[in-house]
Amino acid sequence: MKKGVMRPGHVQIRVLDIDEAVTHYRDLLGLIEMDRDEQGRVYLKGWTEVDKFSVVLRQADEPGMDFMGFKVLNDEVLKQLETDLVAYGCAVEHIAAGELDGCGRRIRFQAPTGHAFELYAEKEQTGKWGISKVNPEAWPRDLKGMKATRFDHCLLYGPDVNKTYELFRDVLGFDLAEQVVDPDGNRIAAFITSSMKAHDVAFIECPDPGKFHHASFFLETWEQVLRAGDLISMTNTSIDIGPTRHGLTHGQTIYFFDPSGNRNEVFCGGDCHYPDHEPVTWKAEDLGKAIFYHDRVLNERFLSVLT
Repeated sequence: MKKGVMRPGHVQIRVLDIDEAVTHYRDLLGLIEMDRDEQGRVYLKGWTEVDKFSVVLRQADEPGMDFMGFKVLNDEVLKQLETDLVAYGCAVEHIAAGELDGCGRRIRFQAPTGHAFELYAEKEQTGKWGISKVNPEAWPRDLKGMKATRFDHCLLYGPDVNKTYELFRDVLGFDLAEQVVDPDGNRIAAFITSSMKAHDVAFIECPDPGKFHHASFFLETWEQVLRAGDLISMTNTSIDIGPTRHGLTHGQTIYFFDPSGNRNEVFCGGDCHYPDHEPVTWKAEDLGKAIFYHDRVLNERFLSVLT
């Protein structure tokens, strides 16, 4: 049952060197640098995104994800979801409007996996980059690098995946689009969505809480994914795997690392999910094919390199 959560709105990523990170996310990935704040954080967005930013980079002593935020329909929905979170037993933290530049008030809670999530209703809208709202052209002419269109989702590792899925389902109205189950029928991975996308956030069971696997960005075509692979090689960027296809969601993908060791994905395609669809199930013993459909085996980095 939908409860007014519209889409992933932002992710704040910790980086070891802000200048190196900006070069990576702006010049290679192709995000648009929108702002910098007094804390030294850098705000970026994909060119099709209407809101002011979707990625925030913060220099820190260790890499990883600080939090992921979801935009809700309006402040009335935000108030109701806060009430529902508290009733469910979640501690809710209030963050004042303006703490992130251009963003309204946020409420933050922690999932059983140990990750921090936020909900908010308002963010300054700057429009699609370089595209008019009236008679828009097909695309801006000054895009860089991979020309990422939008921040799409995160994959996160931590304990109690099933409890986390139940929280997102029962309180926030997310649907389970795909899952991985072990031979005993236990859910060890959940790909969940608040929209028609294959997933807006995904979780994989891991004993260590709060681990960040990757942030993913959408490209429009398989040719652009192949071009991203060329750019990764041209810039001597550390690559994880690809280009290849997923079994889960069927998206076409490539994984690589930012200079701090945070994993990124760019992908195209992928399945649609409607509320009346039954979840797609993959067996844990076939996880290699589920993740990397062509190779049918998992590389060790994909399972073990987390920030």
